[in-house]
Amino acid sequence: MTRQATGKAFAVLFRDFQRWSVNSFFTIRWNWPASTIKPLSHALERKTIAVDRKRGIPSGLVLASLHFDGEMEPRDSDVAAFKGKLFLAEPGDVLYSKIDVRNGAIGVVPPSMPRVAVSSEYPVYGIRPNVALPQYVRLLFRTSAFRRQINSLISGASGRKRVQPSHLERIEVPLPDPSLQRVIVDCWHEAQRSVDTARDRVSEPVQLLNGRLIEIYRRMCARDVIHSRYFVVEFKDLAAWDAKSGRAASFRIACPSFRPMGDFIEETTELVRPTAEPNKEWPVYGVNNKDGVFLNSYQKGSTFNAPYKRIRKDWFFHNPTRSNVGSLGIVPDVPEDAITSPEYQVWRMKRDAPEPLLPGYIACLIQTPFFLDLVQFNRVGAVKQRMYTENLMQLRVPYLPVADQQRYADAREKALAELAAAKRRLDDALKEVEAMILGIKKVSAS
Repeated sequence: MTRQATGKAFAVLFRDFQRWSVNSFFTIRWNWPASTIKPLSHALERKTIAVDRKRGIPSGLVLASLHFDGEMEPRDSDVAAFKGKLFLAEPGDVLYSKIDVRNGAIGVVPPSMPRVAVSSEYPVYGIRPNVALPQYVRLLFRTSAFRRQINSLISGASGRKRVQPSHLERIEVPLPDPSLQRVIVDCWHEAQRSVDTARDRVSEPVQLLNGRLIEIYRRMCARDVIHSRYFVVEFKDLAAWDAKSGRAASFRIACPSFRPMGDFIEETTELVRPTAEPNKEWPVYGVNNKDGVFLNSYQKGSTFNAPYKRIRKDWFFHNPTRSNVGSLGIVPDVPEDAITSPEYQVWRMKRDAPEPLLPGYIACLIQTPFFLDLVQFNRVGAVKQRMYTENLMQLRVPYLPVADQQRYADAREKALAELAAAKRRLDDALKEVEAMILGIKKVSAS
């Protein structure tokens, strides 16, 4: 038996233990009728559909990368090159990382990823449609109460602690009628739509700049090299013997007035060794084609196995294997100790460039379809193509007067301010949604 905890101490008999951990005594106090509270297994059904390599890898199958905010995107790794056993998941399925679920790595596969494969470290569950809505389950996972419950389930040695599927399935959660779940989901969607609208406004200066770049390209260049199905270039003009280098050389010759990015940018690599401060929580930043540079996680110094790269405001970095789909971004206001993966390419504007490019303008430029078309044939490699900073510096773009650059930069800053305000409203909506899920705020079907 247990006694009500008072102060900082409590007592419990050994026979009542589930795990040898103080955290294991945490339970969520749901303010719902008892009939509504059920174990997660009531809504989730374990799926273990293995990828049959003998039959070949299904077309379009990608490995999933699950972030600490529950979002997912395709991993850079090739499915065929993965050595372990893989399991299939589809849109609407729940995935979680046994190790990183404590940091928030649990979510629902989005419709944008129709064919997904994961290792055995990522259990897969289908959601019973008559019991729960995928969007409701996703919101449930993001509540602070659920996160605390997850952390109470951790078992294993330090550094490799896991949450086992059987423990996750036993967590009791509110599963009200789907009509009530829909009310909660709609509250979230309304706030999310305002963020999406604000994000669209951020893309407006990018679209305007893209139109101008295309106009300059058509007017200034002798022929369309970007979209042509063929091109002719002399051997002496080739930097390497491959089609991409040939197209890059042909582009350079056709557009002689365009300037190499190397006139304006330079690589910057400041290595940081987080292991030197093993107890420090380091802010680790990532980059994608949706949010640009974002805070990915806080990670203890003792968990790093390599030096990382320092980043600073108005620097840039990109994922060398996903730069062609827009995984490039400008660094916003970040802490002094902000770092990013050693795999990412970090660069900044040259301080002594006689004709500069403004950081805010570059932030727009690197997201334009025109620029990403140029990235396509300025990468190196065969199967696994990459764009290093050295390759980026060879990429050529038209130069706009500083006054014109400033207009695009100002428009972007104004749109970013609107986006920040929308995100604050979204945070308020998330608190309201959490109150609904906890049962603190009454939910009624309209």
